[in-house]
Amino acid sequence: MTTPAPPPRASSSPATAVVATAAATPALRASSRTRRADEEARTAVQSPAAVVMVRPHHFTPNPQTAADNAFQTDPADVDATRVELAARAFDEGTRAAEALRAAGVTVHLDGGERAARPDGVFPHNWFSTRADGRVVLYPMHSPNRRGERRADVVDLLRERYAVSEVLDRSPLERRGIVVEGTGALVLDHVERVAYVALSHRADQTAVALVCSDLGHEPLTFTATDETGVPIYHTNVMMSVASRFALVGLESIESTIERRRVADRLSASGREVVALTRAQLGEFAGNALELRGADGPVLAISARGWASLTTAQRRTISRHARPLPLEVPTIELAGGSVRCMLAGVHLPPLSPPLPPR
Repeated sequence: MTTPAPPPRASSSPATAVVATAAATPALRASSRTRRADEEARTAVQSPAAVVMVRPHHFTPNPQTAADNAFQTDPADVDATRVELAARAFDEGTRAAEALRAAGVTVHLDGGERAARPDGVFPHNWFSTRADGRVVLYPMHSPNRRGERRADVVDLLRERYAVSEVLDRSPLERRGIVVEGTGALVLDHVERVAYVALSHRADQTAVALVCSDLGHEPLTFTATDETGVPIYHTNVMMSVASRFALVGLESIESTIERRRVADRLSASGREVVALTRAQLGEFAGNALELRGADGPVLAISARGWASLTTAQRRTISRHARPLPLEVPTIELAGGSVRCMLAGVHLPPLSPPLPPR
């Protein structure tokens, strides 16, 4: 009796394998295109393609903000005159704007700042913009920072973008209720969450009101520096990009709050890059993802980037091209690259006007 030979397995036929591969390839390509389109759409929501920057004609570390800003350098410890400091800061701001433009980011570089506003280089504290066309004005903690709000900057936005409303919450500061813009509020525009480290610059009442305005859920917590003082602005310890987040988990002392922040970021589909307090002190957390000509770029302090480990850099570079910027003089004021950039999420006019 002869035992019949088993039929050949499909995989043993080269012709069959070629047919299967050919059939699968269009589906794989379509899936890859869909993923890429989803990631691009996510980046478009989270990360602006344009920013407003202000030239610092009168820069100096602000004595009114030194009490609760541990990242700030005491002016008495600076070996330079105020004129020299202002000149250095002006040059650093100009070079940063040029680097961003070279990366394909639209930069509206305001050159009209002439009054003695020491922190005028940090416009993101007094206004933010929304994809629905709103411009929000925020209540400020320090009296000498309230003069940073400028109608001409708002007019610039009106000239170039479809501004539907200017929502002015600044009168709250007269009652001592403050929330200093996207310094205090680190916004996840995709999931509509506002991460907020509570401090003198982020009053819980103001946070709740503004988050209601924005349609964001507030996720509040307490973060402290190495001396136990609350970190003055959330954005010096945290940055939310489209596919990753930098966050100083070590500075959130409550285990429950730390887990809540980390879990919420992970649930949003982001890789969490945990920063140490030492890295926060180098401004590694004060970064902003932007949309450049060739995809997302991460604007970050050069010293902050240098403080990161190889593994942390590798994680960031999977999702965005790092753009380290040298701003050592401006950092004397306790803020860095992210603080210099007011992101523009407004819909553009059609046709758009060229930047100025």
